[in-house]
Amino acid sequence: MTTLEAGDNAPDFSVEDQDGNSVSLSDFKGKKLVLFFYPKASTPGCTAEACNLRDNWKHFEKNGYAILGVSGDSKKRQQNFKNKYELPFPLLADEDKEVIKAYGVWGPKKFMGKEYEGIHRTTFIIDENGQIEEVIKKVKTKEHAAQIL
Repeated sequence: MTTLEAGDNAPDFSVEDQDGNSVSLSDFKGKKLVLFFYPKASTPGCTAEACNLRDNWKHFEKNGYAILGVSGDSKKRQQNFKNKYELPFPLLADEDKEVIKAYGVWGPKKFMGKEYEGIHRTTFIIDENGQIEEVIKKVKTKEHAAQIL
């Protein structure tokens, strides 16, 4: 779906997280960033993915990575998701789909024979200089950390 590839500059953004704090790509300059897009907070696949990253949080920290989750959910829904599963990383409430569209992860999907528009589960690994190192399009929700580390 996305046309972004390894070697491209990551699109800049500034969106509020679950607590209403403004978060920008530039906040992570000098750090490696795992930017993961997921369809909907608190659904089974998204919960499995977020909890797998949470359970491996220490490994990410040790390797110099920050993590940001992004979906089109409201701040309140993101906050409930973060609190319920004790997620140690911010979740962006991209209700206007600014970041989602900038990264090209919005588009046609199929589920049970029905077509609809939605977020394609995709993860971008961004280096210290804001350049995309890797794009993971086939995310394994229960083993996502292993795909990254």
